[in-house]
Amino acid sequence: MSVSCGMLGTSLTQEILSSLGLANKTAAWGTLGTLRTFLSFSVDKDVQRLLKAITGQGVDHSAIVDVLTNRSREQRQLISRAFQERTKQDLLKSLQAALSGDLEKIVVALLQPAAQFDAQELRTALKTSSCAEDVALEILATRAAPRLQACLAVYKHDFQVEAEEDIRTETNGILQDLLLALSKGARESYSGIIDYNLEEQDVQALQQTGGSSPAGQWVLLFTQRSPEHLTRVFDRYQRCTGQELEDAIRNCFHGDAQLALLSLASMMRNTALYFADKLHHALQETEPNCQVLMWVLISRSESDLLSIRAEFKKKFGKSLYSSLQDAVSGDCRSALLALCRAEDI
Repeated sequence: MSVSCGMLGTSLTQEILSSLGLANKTAAWGTLGTLRTFLSFSVDKDVQRLLKAITGQGVDHSAIVDVLTNRSREQRQLISRAFQERTKQDLLKSLQAALSGDLEKIVVALLQPAAQFDAQELRTALKTSSCAEDVALEILATRAAPRLQACLAVYKHDFQVEAEEDIRTETNGILQDLLLALSKGARESYSGIIDYNLEEQDVQALQQTGGSSPAGQWVLLFTQRSPEHLTRVFDRYQRCTGQELEDAIRNCFHGDAQLALLSLASMMRNTALYFADKLHHALQETEPNCQVLMWVLISRSESDLLSIRAEFKKKFGKSLYSSLQDAVSGDCRSALLALCRAEDI
């Protein structure tokens, strides 16, 4: 039995925009990212401003941050090309020579094309075992199919190896199975139709898994079903068994497999909340983990950072912007705050 869900309740977009006082301005906003196309964009003015920032007396960090964090990634690519044409110099290399530390890392990430940024982060994740189970999963599980395919194409071009080969070399077990399946980009898109029969079949399959190797059905569901379908499966599983699906994962799996499945379950339940939790954890470390903060704020800045900020405020009672203000210092602080934006959410 299938049924169209239609428009059920207030959309998350409308809820977030309402909390920002922008509920009637969706046409102007147009995205759940904090960075969006800058309407008064002038390539020539931006090139001149950046050139002045790196060739004047002392490097003007604030001007660099202001330009790069107020432009979309596509606009930053136009600026880079125009800078090259007008000065015969590479903008990225020029900025790298003028900057250092975390601010340099942020600028490099901002100036990379989206596919190159994803490919570089995926490569780093796979070659650094301590983060393979989170960053690699985040890229492969949350990118739309066209962006994922572009990332994998750049990965092959830049590193002269298929991402799948690195996954096989650098990971093992269920984590490897999950990453390989996700790299196929075969996740079902949400059609707006609720398939109750498939929900029941999936719940029954999960209940019946057991013995020494219950992984196959879990990998199938977590890598091919849409997040909307999975959320309903999670709820139905709890009604049928009396326990959260996450508890079943903890009972059935251990080590990297458990961590990977729990991370994917969290992403599928509520992607924005998953990243809000990740940001909060990074801010709670003895020294704020700027690498994690940079990764989340940059990678989600043009997609769902407003949703992440809303979940952060709702769960932790304090805005992400204020939390960054209180916890982060150093030369990257202004850039992180600019990526977050100052609205009190």
